[in-house]
Amino acid sequence: MPSEFPGRPRLTKGALLVFEAQSAGAKPSQRIVFSYNPDQLRRSFAARSPQQQPQRTAAAREDVLRVPGPPVETITMSIQLDAADQLAEPLLNRGTVEFGLHPVLAKLELLLYPSSARVAQIERQAAQGAVQVAPASVPLVMLAWGDSRVVPVQLQSFTVTEEQFDPRLNPITAKVDIGMRVLTYMEFPRASAGREAYIAHQKKKEQLAGLPSAGGPV
Repeated sequence: MPSEFPGRPRLTKGALLVFEAQSAGAKPSQRIVFSYNPDQLRRSFAARSPQQQPQRTAAAREDVLRVPGPPVETITMSIQLDAADQLAEPLLNRGTVEFGLHPVLAKLELLLYPSSARVAQIERQAAQGAVQVAPASVPLVMLAWGDSRVVPVQLQSFTVTEEQFDPRLNPITAKVDIGMRVLTYMEFPRASAGREAYIAHQKKKEQLAGLPSAGGPV
């Protein structure tokens, strides 16, 4: 159905990009697109301060501006989920028709879980007496918030408020509060998709800071 306002700019939707492979150049294996962009996104920064060595107090003035890396950035947002849009097209969204918001909530929640297949593999290796067993890990996640912000993140908090239910008690509206920590190049090996994404993000930020802007610092 054509839009009533053909000249209206197309809305860019935020998303979480999920990477099963973390090597450099890897592509996302899954995109979790927000049905509705959050009304608010909160970001906070904390400087990484080097530990002061007691024997170097005389050099404190020289060291005060030295930092071990970029600041620790955290992002919080609330995502509204509503099954109504999907229920309007039942043939294309059979999972939503049968289970409400359970499928999309499961996708979000599983970002905090190591896969059950990997856990079973670790248990088999341990039972067979393997000396070194690599711990299970969660997938790499990147927050895509427009062209200027694609950053690797670690989900740290996740709260779901299910608000309405269908007759089978499947949730049909919900609010998801997510807390994330931005992962920097300090948290990744040299050849990794996460490191590439963060460095590209910082370079983009430096480019934006160099553009003239009204009301900015002179």
